[in-house]
Amino acid sequence: MKRIVLLAGLALAVAAFLHFDVGHMLTLANLKAQQGAIEAYRDAAPLQAAGLFVLLYVALTAISFPGAAILTLAAGAIFGLGVGLALASFASTIGATLSFLSSRYLFRDGVQGRFGERLKALNAGIERDGAFYLFSLRLVPIFPFFMINLAMGLTPIRAWTFFWVSQVGMLMGTAVYVNAGTRLAEISSLKDVASPTLLASFAALGLLPWAGKAIMGMIKRRRVYARFTRPRRYDRNMVVIGAGAAGLVTSIIGATVKARVTLVEAHKMGGDCLNYGCVPSKALIKSARVADQIRRAGAFGLAASEPHVDFRAVMARVRSVITAIEPHDSVERYTGLGVDVVAGYAKIVDPWTVEIARVDGTVQRLTTRSIVIAAGAEPIVPPLPGLEQSGYLTSDTLWDAFAQLDRVPGRVVVLGGGAIGCELAQALARLGGKVTQVEMADRVLASEDDDVSAHARAALEHSGVEVLTDHTALRIEPDGLDKRIVVAGPEGERAIGFDALIVAVGRKARLTGYGLEDLGITTDRTVLTDEYLATEFPNIFAAGDVAGPFQFTHTASHQAWYAAVNALFGQFRKFKADYRVIPRTTYIDPEVARVGLNEREAQAQGIPHEVTTYHLDHFERAIMEGATTGFVKVLSVPGKDRILGVTIVGEHAGELLGEYVLAMKHGLGLKKVMGTIHAYPTMIEANKFAAGEWRRAHAPQGLLALVERYHTWRRG
Repeated sequence: MKRIVLLAGLALAVAAFLHFDVGHMLTLANLKAQQGAIEAYRDAAPLQAAGLFVLLYVALTAISFPGAAILTLAAGAIFGLGVGLALASFASTIGATLSFLSSRYLFRDGVQGRFGERLKALNAGIERDGAFYLFSLRLVPIFPFFMINLAMGLTPIRAWTFFWVSQVGMLMGTAVYVNAGTRLAEISSLKDVASPTLLASFAALGLLPWAGKAIMGMIKRRRVYARFTRPRRYDRNMVVIGAGAAGLVTSIIGATVKARVTLVEAHKMGGDCLNYGCVPSKALIKSARVADQIRRAGAFGLAASEPHVDFRAVMARVRSVITAIEPHDSVERYTGLGVDVVAGYAKIVDPWTVEIARVDGTVQRLTTRSIVIAAGAEPIVPPLPGLEQSGYLTSDTLWDAFAQLDRVPGRVVVLGGGAIGCELAQALARLGGKVTQVEMADRVLASEDDDVSAHARAALEHSGVEVLTDHTALRIEPDGLDKRIVVAGPEGERAIGFDALIVAVGRKARLTGYGLEDLGITTDRTVLTDEYLATEFPNIFAAGDVAGPFQFTHTASHQAWYAAVNALFGQFRKFKADYRVIPRTTYIDPEVARVGLNEREAQAQGIPHEVTTYHLDHFERAIMEGATTGFVKVLSVPGKDRILGVTIVGEHAGELLGEYVLAMKHGLGLKKVMGTIHAYPTMIEANKFAAGEWRRAHAPQGLLALVERYHTWRRG
């Protein structure tokens, strides 16, 4: 209602100005004709004249009405340079601020709600450098000031910042017009004031802050590089440290565009994903899922039985899967594609030099135009008393340890309720282990919505996992020949014996061992980079887990493109890394997949949203598959079909999510999803039915009532 009242007031003001033909009065000819009468009124009542002038100026500027230039001339003609400049300057700033506040009150929520994701980078830039941008615009009169007022109202810039920057930034231009007004008789047109030469001078003046910023950037870069000697020539265009997902993609992009690239890896090609993470864990999960299907065969009319788990054979299959995929990431393949692959430990000696301690015992030094750090991450090991003596395992070390076993460890304790902990806990329980999962938070998958966490916990418990949330690990202590972990929960301390202890409380970036400390590259849990993935050294970049903010193989590959292109071609154009649409999947059964916002994040960020949920228990293909547990949950802009985020819990959720990832990436709404033909019967139809739920909730009831009356009339 307040917005409606304000809009009505603005509309009335505009109507009044049009009705009384104020625009006709605000002309140079009329000002000259009325100058004598106005000066007489000023002499008779100077304060009243000044007050009326300020009110008129503020009103015109506040409603973005043309005529400010004439009023600024009038300020000089009527009040002289000093007083006229003071009156016009403050009146214009006050009016501009009122226009700014009106735009903010009336339109900002709607614009940010509609385009919030796309405006994130702009909003961040305005919050950081808004005063700088506004000052540059105010110095250049060729930009309509009323457009600047309205546009800045849609951004996060503070009102006080807008006021004082506008006051300072418009002062010079205002002074030119006020001074011209003191010589009103000599002016026959506004072009006499705002000549092309003058406008060009102002435009050049407006570029000064940008030039200053560029110069400061050059000075900063020179200061960063000051203690180093730049080589005269370079052995390589790019050296990449680490051959995980980010390093592999970075190096292949470089080689594809014919750059000379060296890729350095100290351990195994393929990094964590191939050797310790995605590949072996999903192979293990598949075996565990088959074991569970054997147990549940009765639900499909088959004879159920307890599967005989040959754990050594299971782990051999895991190894065979890695072996089958290894050629994709091998030294031979990348060498054949033009990458110089070196096995060894890399250390950044200076911004253009990498020293490599090769595995053959030799040391090699390479000079390079650019460096990309893709060193990955490693498991976090908490400082738990007794842990070092416990023989604990991590997601990196358990594969070699388990490969030596004939059967699943009888008692397994998993520390951590995140994606890795949940996946391993469920898989090992399905393969016959007695698994206890310990999580400090009040629920597993704590970054997901409450209903998602509840589904995940139910799935784990259904698979035989004992889930202990709100429990803190205190210490590891011996128990004769046995070992046990002591945890504290709501009911006090409890000791849990184990044969295998898996620490899965998270992963941290690898930040030591390759020269960051000596070079002075800033780190804070990750290597800190700018939006182009560059460190404070503009030729040194970071990508993948070592850079964050996500620890997914697909985001590492995504970042690699930006790191490679900016490293090789940044002198021509740089690209900001785009994180607007990042999918993720947790491979428990049923799977949990998400892209964009969930309810928890939307509420925490104060983002208006509505929720549409389609449950799978009535979904025909899910009934056929015996996979009715789960749902498709879509967050959308209130009253609109624009998708803010999607969470899917169910069988093949990771695959189902792809359609929504595509829709969000290319701005397609729920109406487009609903209007797309999906093959029957497929699981992906659930996406269409979820969109249909949204459509039914937004059916035009008034129109439907009219249609019903029409059909009644047609029946006679």
